[in-house]
Amino acid sequence: MKKFDRDKQIYHQRFTDKAKQILHGALPEFLQHGYTRTSMDKVARSAGVSKQTLYSYYSDKDGLFTALVEQIATNKFQLVWSQPLAGEPKQILKQIAQRIITEIEDEEYLNFVRLIVAESSTRPDLSQLFLNNLCKPATEILAQYFQTNQALNFSDPEATARIFIGSLIYFMLTQEVLHGKAIMPMESDRYVDNLIELILR
Repeated sequence: MKKFDRDKQIYHQRFTDKAKQILHGALPEFLQHGYTRTSMDKVARSAGVSKQTLYSYYSDKDGLFTALVEQIATNKFQLVWSQPLAGEPKQILKQIAQRIITEIEDEEYLNFVRLIVAESSTRPDLSQLFLNNLCKPATEILAQYFQTNQALNFSDPEATARIFIGSLIYFMLTQEVLHGKAIMPMESDRYVDNLIELILR
């Protein structure tokens, strides 16, 4: 590798690491104080960087929060959907459902979803960014699997994929985000098994 290319690669890695450090420090500030009451001063202190360094990566709070939304949505997508969908449909759907529920159950992630919902009335673009980096590609992958799997014969693979993923999101919203466990509890395995049975019937 030429010295110029090596130096460029090192610079890019340092830039990426510092940007991740800032986003990591920004997350607890936004979760604790909300978007409006979070300041760039607080983020700089939490991230362990100077304000000058912070502004060299993110020009304002809006850009910082947008980057945070995109990073979290992208990371969740990769954690759930990085593995290829190969195998018997019932087992594949079970694995997908378990991964989705496991990732959504993370308390920090749930709080972040609550924050996005709270800001959605004034910042619908952030909600759309979240959907575009997580729900939309997830639906497309599952719809493609439904369409190409010869053991399945769905008349509308895209709608079926949306029903499956949407049902899991509904389950987690009612159980976790809306604190419904106390008034309408249900074991996740019971819910998932019956959902899969309905989808594949």
